Amino acid sequence: MLECRLRHSCGTQRVQALIALVVQHGLIVVFATTLAARIGVPLPAAPLLVVAGGLAVGGTLSLPALLAVAVVANVLGDAAWFVAGRHHGHRVLGLLCRISLSPDSCVRQSEALILRWGGSSLVAAKFVPGVSVVAAPMAGAVGMSAARFVAYDALGGAVWSLVFLGLGAVFSTQIQALLDVLARAGAAATALLLLAVAGFVLWRYLRRRRFRNAAAMSRITQAELQALIDEGAEPVILDVRSGAAAGLDLRHIPGAWRVELSEVATHASQLPRDREIVLYCNCPNEASAATAAQALRAAGLPRVRPLAGGLEGWAAMGRAVAEGRPPPLS
Repeated sequence: MLECRLRHSCGTQRVQALIALVVQHGLIVVFATTLAARIGVPLPAAPLLVVAGGLAVGGTLSLPALLAVAVVANVLGDAAWFVAGRHHGHRVLGLLCRISLSPDSCVRQSEALILRWGGSSLVAAKFVPGVSVVAAPMAGAVGMSAARFVAYDALGGAVWSLVFLGLGAVFSTQIQALLDVLARAGAAATALLLLAVAGFVLWRYLRRRRFRNAAAMSRITQAELQALIDEGAEPVILDVRSGAAAGLDLRHIPGAWRVELSEVATHASQLPRDREIVLYCNCPNEASAATAAQALRAAGLPRVRPLAGGLEGWAAMGRAVAEGRPPPLS
């Protein structure tokens, strides 16, 4: 019994020490956590802002100062990815989607958002899981000016920060009560919070896994495609990269035809059934190519496969590539 009480007391002291850390060094903690989250470290920046907003109402922290450091951290973290996207394009986007727990369509979603809404998309992207990770490098990759990026990203950071700080201000009484409960509950409350975070990560992982399973099908290797070309089998090669992705990487497999993913099924009737149809993209796990292949198979075309490794894998193996965009499939 005494040992149990001692463990509970130690747990309570740890939680109280954590709360005291936020109170005493709130601005530094908010800045560091928000910056790390924008760079890509899986830290709970939004919940921390909610707590900080609740503490600000009680006069413990300054709300304007919290807003300022959160916005600066947002811009600095996103600027690092913006510069990386400007200099390394699709490679950075592919890397982010590989390490992200969001589905592999995040690059395409972010690209569509940027191209449709321009700089204002950086504001909306803050609130879209997965897309928020790749919006900044996508903005750099598509050639957005640095001044425009900073202006819109600062606006997006301000809106995002105000939303969560505002939630904390509105529910300040409940937040203070929650902090008191956490301080009293000690280790049990800490374990509950860790379980909640683990549950969220598991849900995102299972969501990504379901996405991959849905796109699971046999791939054609670079060697197999090269053999078909060398043998004169005349495979139909379809480039299903989005317009912006193809613009970032002005290469294509010789003889390929360009077709938008959303229009693949409408072209099924004009594609031959007696030849191999190979689709490629430049996205992680050949997600777009696999989705397009499924659409063609559903339309009754049996000899359809995505190219393993996509265009990047093809080029990395030393295969021939042509410069420029491939002609559209009409």
